Amino acid sequence: MDPDDLLAGPAVEAAVAALAERNHHHLEQMSDAERADALEHWRELAITVLTAARSAAGTANEDPGHGRATIVLEDAGGQEVTVHATFWPEMQDLGDGEIAATPAQVAALELLEQLTGDDVED
Repeated sequence: MDPDDLLAGPAVEAAVAALAERNHHHLEQMSDAERADALEHWRELAITVLTAARSAAGTANEDPGHGRATIVLEDAGGQEVTVHATFWPEMQDLGDGEIAATPAQVAALELLEQLTGDDVED
C-alpha cells in the first residue's frame, strides 16, 4: 500500500463514516446544524489521525535522527484552506520557546509560519 493512499478521499471518507457510525446515537439527537458541525469536526480529526499515520509509515529501521513532517492543505469551501500538520518523531519542548526538532521539521514549521503569516520569536 502506498502511504499516500491514507490521505486520499476514500480513506478520509471511510474514517469519517466510521466515526459517525460509532457516534450514531449522538448524531440522531443533533439538529442539522449540529450534525454538520460534528461531521466537519470528525473530518478534521480523521485527517489529523491519517496524516500522523502517513508520517509514521515506513519509519521502521530508520536513523533515530531522521524526522518527517507532513503538511496537508485541504479546500474548506470558498477561498478557505484548512492546514493539517504532523511531525514524526514528536518534537520536544525544551522550554523558553525552544523546541528540539529535525531539519525537516524546522523547515515545515517555517513553511507553516509563512502560510499563516505568524511571526515566531527566535
